[in-house]
Amino acid sequence: MAYTLDRLIAGASMDDADARTRSALQAKGFGVLTEIDVTATMKKKLDKDMPGYRILGACNPGMAWQAIGMEPRVGAMLPCNVILREVEGGVEVSAIDPVASMSAIDNDTLKDVAGQVRAMLAEAIAAV
Repeated sequence: MAYTLDRLIAGASMDDADARTRSALQAKGFGVLTEIDVTATMKKKLDKDMPGYRILGACNPGMAWQAIGMEPRVGAMLPCNVILREVEGGVEVSAIDPVASMSAIDNDTLKDVAGQVRAMLAEAIAAV
């Protein structure tokens, strides 16, 4: 089972893909709560160079509220991570598939919410 929703943004710079991703997420009701510059962290902590790699922690507050109300510990799986990764030819944007990540929780109602979030993330990734 695939665990991410992916799209290659051909010819894009990291900053362009980042701006486009944030805009697409916002249009679907997601905000970016956290950002991790993995490239800078690896350089600082390990003195290792790597292509551009960012993790954006995206959250749709309404959907998170529903999920936490159903399963209080589901917060361990939030926010929905979206990565931007420099690859040959552009930037790959990948979002976690909430259906895959929530499959470990035995709660059919929560799985329905995960399906709704998946559809929203898929639309956002397609719109980048």
